Amino acid sequence: MIVNFFMKKDFYELLGVSKNATKDEIKSAYRKSALKFHPDRNKAPDAEEKFKEINEAYEVLSNDQKKSAYDQFGHAAFDPSSGGMGGHTYSQQNGPFNFTYTQSGGNFGGADFDFGGFSNPFDIFEQFFGGSFSGQQSRAKRLETYKISLSFLEAVHGCQKEVSIGGKKKTIKIPAGVDDGQKIRFSEFILYIDVQPDKTFKREVNDVFINVNIKISQAIFGDTIEVPTLKDPLKVRIKPGTQPNTLIRLKGQGVRDVNGYGQGDFYIRLFVEIPTKLTSRQKDLLKQLDL
Repeated sequence: MIVNFFMKKDFYELLGVSKNATKDEIKSAYRKSALKFHPDRNKAPDAEEKFKEINEAYEVLSNDQKKSAYDQFGHAAFDPSSGGMGGHTYSQQNGPFNFTYTQSGGNFGGADFDFGGFSNPFDIFEQFFGGSFSGQQSRAKRLETYKISLSFLEAVHGCQKEVSIGGKKKTIKIPAGVDDGQKIRFSEFILYIDVQPDKTFKREVNDVFINVNIKISQAIFGDTIEVPTLKDPLKVRIKPGTQPNTLIRLKGQGVRDVNGYGQGDFYIRLFVEIPTKLTSRQKDLLKQLDL
């Protein structure tokens, strides 16, 4: 589905506040609008859609970094095709929004899942209002939360897992790009993601970093080395005169954004190994070189 970001409603207008509004004013406006359009209270056909729009606006304007990006670039700040943020979308630079899954039919095995928007508006609603009106609980409140542990690469590439929900085994699909601490909302439960750290790869939002040691001779004269990536090992050329802590960037080879906003980069950080034990001849040669 192609979204025209220029047709989206202005976030300030959605909440009825000015660009100079304080955080308290933004929060107050959100509470008022959320109360008006929350589906548990408002049964109008478009209430849920309006509530999601209000929630999306609040998610951005209540966060200093997201608000700054929006003030500068508008909706294009979150558009992967805009290129208005140095080739990175907001999600790639500062982390993905939370997200939800919805499913029909109740059959988890091999089912297709659809994203329900930037986040689960019902979760945010619970934070403000306790999750109930006149004894009616929000839909998210009724869902049990379960925890699942994933390896680093399982989270990066996505996978299928068999889980036990209410004593019943179900096969669920974990999307590529999920990160530690995120929650996936299925139709019958909420799944908390616990990603185990990896010895080789380090993730920062959707970018991935690895450290590679090279010899002094390789740094001086250059070389070709093989490094691990998220897929297959890759041969990388080391330029002559490479300095310690040099970063080699592989554009678009990082983690795919879980919300579909492009893909991060892969960085190779080069550390030059300084030998701790040298022979007398090696020491003499180095002195002659006067490096």
